[in-house]
Amino acid sequence: MAIAEVTVDQLADELAKGARVIDVRELDEYQTGHVPGAVHVQLGAVPDNVDAFRGDDVTYVICRSGARSMRACEYLVDHGVHIINVAGGTMAWITSGRDTVVGDTPS
Repeated sequence: MAIAEVTVDQLADELAKGARVIDVRELDEYQTGHVPGAVHVQLGAVPDNVDAFRGDDVTYVICRSGARSMRACEYLVDHGVHIINVAGGTMAWITSGRDTVVGDTPS
């Protein structure tokens, strides 16, 4: 099954509408800078936290460049979760000139 993807421009539009995004990078990467509002669930913990990705609507999954988040998405789709990968990841978000949040909290 093909995994749906969005650009960071599309993600920004969806976040403005209240979309959820989960960052699957390692904790130190997340703390260094993440998309505002992104909740942290590192890739290795995805199998134990599938319910964190479930919601009333789609959940966007992001990592550094899009590869780890794609692996998370593949796993989650197999478990019936409605998710979309963020192409280019946090690096594309930063390159686009958008702000990030530093630290342990989503925003």
